[in-house]
Amino acid sequence: MLRAPVVDAIQDLMKFYRTFRGRLVIVLALLLMAMLGGQYALNLREQRENGRLREQREQALVAGITLGFSALQSTDRLTDFLEGEGRPFFDRSIRDRIRDIIIINPDWEVEDSLDPRLIPTTEGDVTLRKKLSDLTGLPPIMEGARLGDDFRRFPQTVTADGEAHAIPIETTQGRFYVLVILHDDREATAERAARPLIYTLAVLLASFAITFFLVWRFTRPISALSEAAARVASGDLDVRVGSSYRTDEMGELAKRFNEMTSELGRKQDLEAKLQEAERSAVLGRLGAAVAHEIRNPLNYITLSLDHLRESFPPESPEKKAEFDSIMRQLRLEVDRIEERVSELLDFARPRKPEFESVDIRDVIEDSMKMVEARATEAGIEIRISTDGVPSIKADREYLRSLFSNLFINAVKAMEPRGRGLLAVDVSAEEIGLVVAVCDDGPGIAESDIPRIFEPYFSVAKTGTGLGLAIAQRVVELHGGRISVESHPNHGATFRVVLPFDPERHGNGKGANA
Repeated sequence: MLRAPVVDAIQDLMKFYRTFRGRLVIVLALLLMAMLGGQYALNLREQRENGRLREQREQALVAGITLGFSALQSTDRLTDFLEGEGRPFFDRSIRDRIRDIIIINPDWEVEDSLDPRLIPTTEGDVTLRKKLSDLTGLPPIMEGARLGDDFRRFPQTVTADGEAHAIPIETTQGRFYVLVILHDDREATAERAARPLIYTLAVLLASFAITFFLVWRFTRPISALSEAAARVASGDLDVRVGSSYRTDEMGELAKRFNEMTSELGRKQDLEAKLQEAERSAVLGRLGAAVAHEIRNPLNYITLSLDHLRESFPPESPEKKAEFDSIMRQLRLEVDRIEERVSELLDFARPRKPEFESVDIRDVIEDSMKMVEARATEAGIEIRISTDGVPSIKADREYLRSLFSNLFINAVKAMEPRGRGLLAVDVSAEEIGLVVAVCDDGPGIAESDIPRIFEPYFSVAKTGTGLGLAIAQRVVELHGGRISVESHPNHGATFRVVLPFDPERHGNGKGANA
């Protein structure tokens, strides 16, 4: 019966571990344990070092007392005990800690010492000894209170280096003192005192570095989300956050952010398509009104101009030339209006293409007739290369509209210069029929190239901006593609790729497909 609660508790614990908070708590707990463990190990090491030093100090003190006591029982000097063979009272490390051993007799005179300057000297039958009161530079007596009134007899210098231990020894001759002076280990003590601080500082620095790394690692997804949100705010809906692979809250947030941007992108595309559909609907209604309200008067104007030119020409040659020029200009303006109306109708209500076998050279030459006269007047040379190109299945009228728009744009671009070359190169490739329309006009600005095929976008002062949009739609209806390459002052090249048989490849579904 207890298995289910245990399993549930384990599952809850695993869920908590997978969260950002859980991992952060665990990392901080491990970091705290590492700090405490490291500090404990360092303190233990210092305690052992202090114990070892204390033991050496005690051994040196005991050895000094033993040496002094042995010297009292012998006629040998202290130095003899140190240098004599077979008398290893202490090793070198203990000897290095002892600065001096002084034996004081009951008359408070120096009876013996390791310092040769304090050893008694003999002059004839008289032995000269140093008075204890004459000694200078003796360090303070440690635990001197236990000596009673004798403590006052020891001259002490508080600022002297080292420490002194006075041990009274009662003999039949009176009370002797063994004064053991140890070297001062203040520097070693200061170093040992500073060492834990250095270790603690090192541990804190290591902890800070680890904490900084963990904080940077944990907050990096937040920074990435902030940058991505800024890019989305600026209009870039293609941005994605790369932390969605994580299993914690940050990964979940990144996943939701990516889903949000993807959904916003889809909504933006839908809105653009909806706006395009609404625009097309408006154009459809406008096109119907234009066809009814404008084309009928235009037809009447065209017929009237032809009738006037044929039936009422002036008799004077000079006036007849002026009359013909005016009639020709009026007819060009009417044709221009008719062309704009046709563009509007073709873009607003495209019909389903009717595919048939088409000789591309015939279509190109037929389309070129619309600009031949205009190109000749502007000094523009026309060159067409279509040798050895097979026929394709296409809608003839659509292709005529496609190439007419491309040729008209090319001539318009070169007209201001009064010269130029319009080259049309057709080739059969594996991807389909490729038609390159090149001109050496002023070219297209780099900033305008991404928008060149948008409806109503035009760099010219005149025109509706529908010519290239119609060209792109015709190409798409044939299952092909169109692109442009241009550099300022180096002309422009429009490259059209048309499949040989759009219906066989499932393309050419029509305007409403």
